[in-house]
Amino acid sequence: MKAYFSVFKMRLINGLQYRTAALAGMATQFFWGFMFIMIYEAFYQNGAVNQPISLKQLIDYIWLQQAFLVFIMLWFRDGEIFNLITSGNIAYELCRPCGIYGFWYAKLIAQRISGAFLRCLPILIIAFLLPEPYGLSIPPSIAAGVLFATTLALGLLVLIAISMYIYISVFITMSPVGSLLMIGVLGEFFAGMIIPIPLMPQWLQRVAYILPFRLASDLPFRVYSGNIPIKEGIMSIFIQIVWLAVLVFSGRVLLGKALKRVVVQGG
Repeated sequence: MKAYFSVFKMRLINGLQYRTAALAGMATQFFWGFMFIMIYEAFYQNGAVNQPISLKQLIDYIWLQQAFLVFIMLWFRDGEIFNLITSGNIAYELCRPCGIYGFWYAKLIAQRISGAFLRCLPILIIAFLLPEPYGLSIPPSIAAGVLFATTLALGLLVLIAISMYIYISVFITMSPVGSLLMIGVLGEFFAGMIIPIPLMPQWLQRVAYILPFRLASDLPFRVYSGNIPIKEGIMSIFIQIVWLAVLVFSGRVLLGKALKRVVVQGG
């Protein structure tokens, strides 16, 4: 456990150094945030009545999505891990006195937290200061705020567990491109990052609720806005924990099988 905490700490400190990239990312996220808000505003003002999510809740959803983008995007990757696998330097990782799965898991968590730390607070502050109806509102209750923080943290753990499958697949394909495209595109869609899940057709919503992708973004953001009641949000925490246990356990098993087949050539 001490080794995992150490790599988490070192990766976090290293990630906090990329301030210029964070500023560029914030500008991009504000652009996309305003664009999505204006699209949905036009949609709601032109006959879209009795929608399952109000425009104000949708605006909160969009700003939270932009603020915590590093937490929820599956196409966010660690090129160093890919290089270790494809170059054969994975042999050095196998010499470490700790499990590779936990080592990489801690590393990926630190990478995302450092990226979010540099971006989320400025975006949230500016979004709160924007005039109505474009600004971010506060949670409807303290319970909703606490539940949001809890589901967001658990959602991050679930997302890292999902992303580990991308790295594991490279042991077989020797290229991350296919896995990134397939899991990234499907995950982004069924997480509600392209179309919010309440605005999807009913049959597509049922598919999204079966898959774990929405647990990292759709769930915490709708809890924050009040679109998901407190009782349903609390029940969803148990679903997050179950999915996390299943994904981590199966990921460890698959990684163990992949490592048994590894052949490192060289002199």
